[in-house]
Amino acid sequence: MYFFIRLNWSLFVTLILIANYVKWCLIIYMKNFKNSLKNTLTAKYNEAVDLKSSNRSTDINILLNRVKLNQKNEIKKKFYFFTAASTGLILFGIIVFS
Repeated sequence: MYFFIRLNWSLFVTLILIANYVKWCLIIYMKNFKNSLKNTLTAKYNEAVDLKSSNRSTDINILLNRVKLNQKNEIKKKFYFFTAASTGLILFGIIVFS
């Protein structure tokens, strides 16, 4: 009987040691995996910041032309919107009051 108790005890201690070893291996693996995943996910943002921080020269005339074109496009959009809205109101008034 004593032999079986000692065998079970040594088996129990061995299993605990193996479980601790596996636990530490998994902890180290997960730390490495977490760091590599973090680096992979943040790599594209780090590159984008590097591109934006580089000095680029642009011609002021190009920028001014772009602003003028944007203003003209906004005016056209507003005109089309108000034209469509007023046409809709006129048609609605004709249909309701006729």
